[in-house]
Amino acid sequence: MAGHTDNEIVIAAPLDLVWDMTNDLESWPQLFSEYASVEVLQRTGDTTTFRLTMHPDENGKIWSWVSERETARDVRTVWARRVETGPFAFMNIRWEYDEEPEGTRMRWTQDFEMKPDAPVDDAGMTEHINRNSKIQMELIRDKIEQRARARVRA
Repeated sequence: MAGHTDNEIVIAAPLDLVWDMTNDLESWPQLFSEYASVEVLQRTGDTTTFRLTMHPDENGKIWSWVSERETARDVRTVWARRVETGPFAFMNIRWEYDEEPEGTRMRWTQDFEMKPDAPVDDAGMTEHINRNSKIQMELIRDKIEQRARARVRA
């Protein structure tokens, strides 16, 4: 049994700004509330291998893993996968960006499977990802829209 999530949000900002801000990995600790640090390990063309480290969870545990992310600006899509899978048997993520009359639609789909000894099963992780994606997307939307408004005033 595998897990699947599909979440999206419309951001009242141009696609270029949304793309640039959400694909600037080094700024993710300022963009997402859950990430303490990002360490870029390697860049080859449009593919980046990096380590993400989260803030401590409610039990004080710090989660960290290595992911690989490939951007394709021409098709407005990003593919990512965990290289160090941790509690996941696998984790694949797809980010899609579409221009809308109101701004830019950003969509995240995640396909994954938890390992048998993981602290949560597929259903529990699906619920967690859906809940957290909504929180993170709203934070990202607010920060990008604030930047877009500042650019208009400048």
